[in-house]
Amino acid sequence: MNRAIRHNMDSPWERAKMEPIMRADIAAFGAGRAEMANAMIEQSGMRVRPDRNRGRSAGINPSGRFEPVSRHVFDDGWSSLEELPPFKTEVQVEKPRTIITRNESPDISFDRSINPYRGCEHGCVYCFARPTHSFMGLSPGLDFESKLFAKPDAARLLDKELSKDGYQPRTIAIGTNTDPYQPIEKQYRIMREILEVLEARGHPVGIVTKSALVVRDIDILSRMAERGLAKVALSVTTLDRMLARTMEPRASTPTKRLEAIRQLSDAGIPASVMVAPIIPGLTDQEMERILDSAHHAGAREAGYVVLRLPLEVSPIFKDWLLRHYPDRYRHVMSLVRSMRDGKDYDSEWGKRMKGAGPYAWQIGRRFEITAKRLGLNAERRTLRTDQFVAAGKDQEQLMLL
Repeated sequence: MNRAIRHNMDSPWERAKMEPIMRADIAAFGAGRAEMANAMIEQSGMRVRPDRNRGRSAGINPSGRFEPVSRHVFDDGWSSLEELPPFKTEVQVEKPRTIITRNESPDISFDRSINPYRGCEHGCVYCFARPTHSFMGLSPGLDFESKLFAKPDAARLLDKELSKDGYQPRTIAIGTNTDPYQPIEKQYRIMREILEVLEARGHPVGIVTKSALVVRDIDILSRMAERGLAKVALSVTTLDRMLARTMEPRASTPTKRLEAIRQLSDAGIPASVMVAPIIPGLTDQEMERILDSAHHAGAREAGYVVLRLPLEVSPIFKDWLLRHYPDRYRHVMSLVRSMRDGKDYDSEWGKRMKGAGPYAWQIGRRFEITAKRLGLNAERRTLRTDQFVAAGKDQEQLMLL
């Protein structure tokens, strides 16, 4: 085994369910053995047939780490594999008691967020939110992309929580877990209802998305921006349309995201770009071009995050990399581990977003030099909290009806 590779074999979930991916990973680090690694995963029965996951990024659908079973496809002699249908998007209604999620993470700039949806049809193969589907008894693989949960009561719950005595307004972040403007938002319009509540209450909001659908709400966002209450960041991973299609298949194309930045900026809405995630050996060479394109479109702030592979995300990403870029597997994973102390991921606060080591340092310096050259981040827009309107007694009575 390559000394740079570390595996935590103490986890029963990894031993029982992810062993084929782990063995394939070891095999792939041998000279010219990516083909063997792919064959090992195919023979394990973990992979879903291409015709069943067409239009999706994940190629496996492993059961979550809390489940007592492991999923493997095999031919039972009755040709039943041919009867399995393609994965179709299914949406269930979720009825939470509260909608504002709090966090105390020291390396995150916000302390509260809203997630209108659980799961994400964009299907970004690297999405760090995939493990959350395990809490629902579902797979972080294809289930995360196709079995979604919507929260239609989000706006009502938000208004109720903002009405509580002693509530202190601070910027609410939306899009920090799953995308609020994923395709099903066209039907459910939950995000727009949330914005209507925030505008009426004079409450600040920061949005991160990979979808050009955000321009639908320019009317609300522009009014909020005039009052210093809103800003939007578009996440751009690559400008290569073919790469984007395999890696984030149902997100807006890179060109449409840049056009969304332009439209937001023209409407007076502070727009920024997130180069996220930066995948070493695959997309890192595009960072300067992405920043330059976003700046030309009107972005005045920028940030970046390096690839994160927590828990189930790691085997899902590895399988994708072996399927689409087997010749780059060793290089990409070696660079990833060079930034994570020899592991696939290091969750330590302060390191998880940027990584550590020489390669991570180099990415950071490249970002700083390019941002300075373009004038990005010269001024940071701070959203206002002094316009917040608490509910009056008459509004509180109406909410009880």
